Amino acid sequence: MLIKKILPVISVLLSLVSCTSNQVTNETDYSLYLSTKIDSSKLLENVNFWTDRIEKSSSAYTYLVKRANAHTKVFSTTGNIDYLIKAEQDLIEANKIVKDSDAGLLKNLASNYISQHRFKEALELLLKAKTNGENLKGTKKMLFDVHLELGNYIYAESYLKDLKNTSDFDYLIRSAKWEDHIGNLEGAILQMEKATAIAESSNLKGIKQWAYTNLADFYGHAGEIDKSYTYFLKALALDPDDAYAKKGIAWIIYSHEKNPKEALSILNHITSYYNSPDYDLLKAEIAEYTNDGDLKSKALASYTNAVKNAQYGEMYNKYNVALYSEDLSQPELALEIAKREIENRPTPQSYDLLAWSYFKTGDVKKANDIIEAHVEGQTSEPAVLYHIAEIYKAAGKTDKVAPIKQELIASLYELGPTMATKINQL
Repeated sequence: MLIKKILPVISVLLSLVSCTSNQVTNETDYSLYLSTKIDSSKLLENVNFWTDRIEKSSSAYTYLVKRANAHTKVFSTTGNIDYLIKAEQDLIEANKIVKDSDAGLLKNLASNYISQHRFKEALELLLKAKTNGENLKGTKKMLFDVHLELGNYIYAESYLKDLKNTSDFDYLIRSAKWEDHIGNLEGAILQMEKATAIAESSNLKGIKQWAYTNLADFYGHAGEIDKSYTYFLKALALDPDDAYAKKGIAWIIYSHEKNPKEALSILNHITSYYNSPDYDLLKAEIAEYTNDGDLKSKALASYTNAVKNAQYGEMYNKYNVALYSEDLSQPELALEIAKREIENRPTPQSYDLLAWSYFKTGDVKKANDIIEAHVEGQTSEPAVLYHIAEIYKAAGKTDKVAPIKQELIASLYELGPTMATKINQL
């Protein structure tokens, strides 16, 4: 990729310029969004409204779906997993009433399962919805999403070709995902820019919000940090409570500007109203960067306590493998989790987790065999490339390490400053 090849050169040039050139953010831009306080009683008004309707109705199907949507809204606003599960329960109950006859309901439940990383169950529901035939194009879009998550790339590509419509927002965002999957970052950005233009012309808040944060992510991957920042701000202008956009700005401040104190301040604000365990892991990473052992211990303890909640299911397997194989030095437990993830979604990324777990237990040969069979050349994700480089280095394949190291240097913004030393030692 052209962008990836020129980034190392750019990095060297930037290092020769004053450190102030790294400054992209301005506190006055985002400070007005750091006052979010969630009023739980107001947030639950809609849930309570539909609950009252359900209790007074002899035919609760429609009201169950409405309450499920209200529960999902609470989850998206607060990150509280309980409400995603409550939404699932309502949708299951509604589906019992209509006995799989409503394709829209099946897709709603499939979307819930996707959020829970229950992709195989989502696929089963979508295939039922496809048989139903109602709004088939919408079903095919979701089938693309799920097949991509499951590593069924032939099916995913087939659905994408079937859906091709370069003036359709839903097609373009999926095309962007596909281009990113095959390692064509420039193509992914181009498609996402087209989708964003459509979103803006439609002036629908929801799709504009989604487009802005995703385009911001792609720009960040490409090293266009100023554009990434701009689009995270655009997302916040639409929704001042958008935790993901705030996290994106915190990452820019931490990884690009090397200002961990300000990044932590933003993260602490987010976690005052939004509950997602991975935010604790980011706090722990920043604490490691600043050599704050106490904060790192507290952040990791908060994370491990949070994910004990059985309702998270398999949602945090990726993070747990990294945590147990590295910070908590329990590679056997990491290996057990990685094997489960292979069962859930046998993608190159999942096989990477398996290989890394074997590597951390000391079985370099097993790790190398998995990388060669299931990972190498099938993903360009920086975290995966780092694992490949470490495993190849341990296996004595130094000729393969050098080109990967150059890719990793170009991806240091994505990986974070704690990875700089590790990459340099490859």
